[in-house]
Amino acid sequence: MRFNTQPTLENEQVILLPLQEGDFEDLYSVASDPEIWTQHPSKDRWKRDVFEVFFEGAMQSKGAFKIIDKKTGEVVGSTRVYDFDESNNSIFVGYTFYGVSYWGTGVNKGVKKLMLDYLFQFVSKVMLHVGSENLRSQIAVVRLGAEKVGEVEVGYYGEVPKINYVYEITKSSWSKNTI
Repeated sequence: MRFNTQPTLENEQVILLPLQEGDFEDLYSVASDPEIWTQHPSKDRWKRDVFEVFFEGAMQSKGAFKIIDKKTGEVVGSTRVYDFDESNNSIFVGYTFYGVSYWGTGVNKGVKKLMLDYLFQFVSKVMLHVGSENLRSQIAVVRLGAEKVGEVEVGYYGEVPKINYVYEITKSSWSKNTI
């Protein structure tokens, strides 16, 4: 199997599809809720002009997904893979957001399981950037088995750099995970 940064992935709950230019309006209809961004380093990403920059970065990444609810066909949110490092045998997962109605439903756990199961066929480490003020996401990644391994300033595409925590999940620890 050849490594693809945008495979179609699915489970009983969701389908992850490669993000396309034509997905902007559907994705923005989810992202336009200010509540999504309250703990995020980019708190104004709900604004159309700010989200347009985010979306452009997602498209240029060649690793972004739209997440679809299989029962309703609605867009749930988005996530992406980025910064594949062959010498470190690692890749990052992040830029993830979900509509508020999907918080606490197990969607994030299911999405991350799909992505990690796929990625660990090709890399030995998956890294995650999480905003230093984003307690909700910090708790979520720790529940996945990630360990905090550092802090770094991250320059999101078209935005001012912000402090993020770096979390790591190794292939060996993931293989023991029972989520």
